[in-house]
Amino acid sequence: MAKNKRLAAAHATLERNKVYTLQEAIALVVGNAKAKFDETIEIAINLGVDPRYADQMVRGLMSLPHGTGKTLRVGVFARGAKAEEAKAAGADVVGDEDLAEKIQAGEINFDRCIATPDMMALVGRLGKVLGPRGLMPNPKLGTVTMDVKGAVTAAKSGQVEYRAEKGGVVHAGIGKASFSSTNLLENIRAFVDVVQKARPTGVKGAYMKKIYLSSTMGPGIEIDIASVNAG
Repeated sequence: MAKNKRLAAAHATLERNKVYTLQEAIALVVGNAKAKFDETIEIAINLGVDPRYADQMVRGLMSLPHGTGKTLRVGVFARGAKAEEAKAAGADVVGDEDLAEKIQAGEINFDRCIATPDMMALVGRLGKVLGPRGLMPNPKLGTVTMDVKGAVTAAKSGQVEYRAEKGGVVHAGIGKASFSSTNLLENIRAFVDVVQKARPTGVKGAYMKKIYLSSTMGPGIEIDIASVNAG
């Protein structure tokens, strides 16, 4: 009931069908983030793409200027010196066959999975488990690499993965309600810029259709795209 009252109160601060500037949206979203925890500020971008077609897929990794406010747990498939490199870089879980056995048993204690190229034959057998969770290492995303240290450090420093889901919507957490308005604004602009530059060659017509901002427990607020690009 408290949740419903809080949501109703948040909706009461919004004007029906109004499209807000980025600065206005940030102020409203943060002002309505009144849960007992530090709510994540989330962005949703409606793109004019159909991800069922390979030439319209939008996916990648990017580092936000001010991080996400969340510490990712990183799992690494590596052996020998590369395994030690991963541990030294701060990876939470490192292994080879032993890690594969844990994953097969349903023990997945990480949010990002990295693998050295020689491990992909082993990791490939875990596709049915890791794939649906969006955890499968991918060379295009830099998560299949010999630069284990760099990949782990990037993941730990506020790197965000984005991917067009069904309907062409890209979701991402771009900060916390406790962030300053300036840091949120800079994170949002950086994220939108990267997604804009990732426009697939197969897209015809409008690419970026609508942008919404919300907090974990709050309503979505539509943002004027021009205000995001300004400045």
